[in-house]
Amino acid sequence: MTLSPAHYRLEVWQEAMRLVRLVYLASSQMPEHERFGLQSQLRRAAVSVPSNIAEGAARGGKTEYARFLQIARGSLMELDTQLWLCQDLGYFSYDDSLKQMLQSVFLKLNGLIRSKQEGIKSK
Repeated sequence: MTLSPAHYRLEVWQEAMRLVRLVYLASSQMPEHERFGLQSQLRRAAVSVPSNIAEGAARGGKTEYARFLQIARGSLMELDTQLWLCQDLGYFSYDDSLKQMLQSVFLKLNGLIRSKQEGIKSK
């Protein structure tokens, strides 16, 4: 049996997965004393984004789906804040590639949230 959930086809999920990889690569440069602190928090926030997109898609109902997408968007903003902190603390640069990827995921999430909310209102 091959698993092929609907979220695999979502551009926002695919891009969020690429963002996780970028965050893991960037955060691997952090000092050892941050391993259980900011590095761990940064990685958890990043992983939370595609995870919540997937969970919402699996729930079925538009209301629940929209709620999980909003949680993913909140995790994305948490990640943005933590990336700025890492730069401010001199751990690594919050470079354009990370910023552009985060912005792209944010815009796609907003569009998907909007479409789910419009579907709820039209009922």
